[in-house]
Amino acid sequence: MPFQVELPQTLTQRVAKLGDGEYLAGMWVCSGSPVAAEIAAASGMQWVLIDAEHSPIDLQITTSLLQAMNGYPATPVVRVPVNDQVLIKQYLDLGAQNLLVPMIDTPSDAEAAVRSVYYPPRGVRGVGSALARASRWNAVPNYLARAEEFVSLTVQIESATAVDNAAEIAAVDGIDAVFVGPSDLAASMGLLGQQTHPDVTAAVLATFDAVKAAGKLVGVNAFDPEQARKYLDAGASFVLVGADVGLMMNGARAWAETWVQH
Repeated sequence: MPFQVELPQTLTQRVAKLGDGEYLAGMWVCSGSPVAAEIAAASGMQWVLIDAEHSPIDLQITTSLLQAMNGYPATPVVRVPVNDQVLIKQYLDLGAQNLLVPMIDTPSDAEAAVRSVYYPPRGVRGVGSALARASRWNAVPNYLARAEEFVSLTVQIESATAVDNAAEIAAVDGIDAVFVGPSDLAASMGLLGQQTHPDVTAAVLATFDAVKAAGKLVGVNAFDPEQARKYLDAGASFVLVGADVGLMMNGARAWAETWVQH
């Protein structure tokens, strides 16, 4: 009998099983290194974001990172570079189960992302799974009929316009979760580099309220520990608290401070 593959739970399936006050803690992989991705997946972090938006990580590198993380308990999430139907199809086919789509400003942006993720008649995803890692080259039983089980779609709110539209964005059918990006949000509010500014924090918390009122899950990026705790207390279900490149740079600078003669 041919070997059959069962794919792991999606991010939103994991988050949906959390109890009150529980959350998933995660970190970024921006370096493109499969070693860094495997270390992140093996570290105990519960999810890992592969960032194809602000890094040199392309389709082929993403495949390598997903392969390096395979078999570890951390859930990989891929942030695609843009809300583009063709690119989303390619990321899905290479086996990215959990997509984060950036720069969603309006409900129509969210609807376009949903269409890209789902097969017809619900969406417009092209049918090529038999040739692709997504179905493990047809080793996943009934992949086409079950595809919606294997994919989660999170959209990113990261502008003042998106905050204003947060309730309508979250209400779009097919959006599983919303992730708030305080860095670009701060920039859009004229507060570049001030992610913890009170006005930015207030906008993030207002987005939380709108998303939760729509019955959807909400996550956030927060490298500042105090800020991260504030957002978790406010109901964030998943959070990013660090990055591979940041850890390496901070560690290297600490060593330099200790050992380099001044």
